[in-house]
Parts: sequence; C-alpha cells; structure tokens
Amino acid sequence: MSRVLLIEDDQGVRDGLRLALTRQGHAVRAVESGEQGLAELADADVVVLDLMLPGIDGFEVCRRIRAAGNLPIIMLTARGDDMDVVAGLEAGADDYVVKPVQPRVLEARIRAVLRRTDEPAQRTDVEQYGDLTLDRASLVVSRNGEQVGLAPTELRLLLELSSAPGRVLSRQQLLESVWEHGYLGDSRLVDACVQRVRSKIEADPARPHYIQTVRGFGYRFGPL
Repeated sequence: MSRVLLIEDDQGVRDGLRLALTRQGHAVRAVESGEQGLAELADADVVVLDLMLPGIDGFEVCRRIRAAGNLPIIMLTARGDDMDVVAGLEAGADDYVVKPVQPRVLEARIRAVLRRTDEPAQRTDVEQYGDLTLDRASLVVSRNGEQVGLAPTELRLLLELSSAPGRVLSRQQLLESVWEHGYLGDSRLVDACVQRVRSKIEADPARPHYIQTVRGFGYRFGPL
C-alpha cells in the first residue's frame, strides 16, 4: 500500500480524490494548504500537489520538497497548455495531471512514478564517463567522487539515455520508456527533466558535455 499525500485546497476535489485513491488501495493523507503538506512529508511515498494554493503556493511547495529530497511529485494544474506546467516541472515535479482530474488517470500516474522509484537496476556494472560515474547496481550517480542527488524520474531518464551512448532517443521514446506515457505525451516533461539533470551533472549546463540536444528530434548521451 502506497502512502499518498494530497495537497489540495478545494474540498470537493480533495474529498473526491481521497475517496477514489483509497478505493484503489492507497493510504491517502489529504490536507488543504502547503504549510500542512510540508509538515506531512515524512509519512508520504508520493505527493499529489495542487499548484494554486493559498499561502505557500504549489510552486514553492514543490521547490521545498525537491530541495529536501527526492520524493516523487505529481502536480495538479487547471490548464495543460500554459506556463504553469513548465514552471511546475522546472520547480521539480515529476509529472502532472490537468483538472478536472480523472481519478483513473491520476492513479495510473501515481503507480508509474512509484514504479520508477522502486525499479531495480538494469545492469550491475559501474560506468565511468569523464568525471561522471554511473553505478547501475546501487543506482548511485557521482560526479568527481561526490554523489549527485537525483529524483527517481531524473535518475531513470539519465539511465535510459546512457544505456546506449551515442544513440539518439526521441522525446516520444523517452516519454514511453521513462514516464510510461503513450501517444501524444507532453514533451515538456522530457525537456524540463533534462534541464534538471543537466543542472546536477554538468559543469556548465548551458554548454552540456554529457546530454546533447539533437534539434527537432530528441537527446543523445555521449561525452564530448
């Protein structure tokens, strides 16, 4: 049973999602403010976070959660085509669902992000690329001997890209393999996650050494 922390100020939405997710077998703790949510993080496996909260808004809550650790975050947004989505992803969210929320969609996203958290390593070897070390057995990434803190989705993305150095992977391929999103997935998920990974493994994220953009198609892992 996974422990879901739901942070949503609309009581109707909060109660409806709590009931639906409970019926799906999750243990749900539902709170109405960012302040309450931040106090409950220790008892959560995944956070479902509304962006438009009173007091501390969802963007700031997301940043604080990500600064404190790698707890998976799925954000709720009222629109799917505006800058709120990009801002939320850049703040550290792993995925998002557009309101009005379909509980079956949210539940599928929760299970997907938890699988990324719990998934075993693909291989058991340690790979060295310049100052970057990928230990697939222990799921540890280090740079210059210092461990790099990657959220589960960020780690999965890096492992997927590095599984075949030099091969270009399209955004759609990455959406399917990392996020488990099918046709017409949102490529902004990929782009924002790549930016976050670059900020942690690259000496100069603006001039990436490890993750190269192939314009109009996708990304390639391969040290320059």
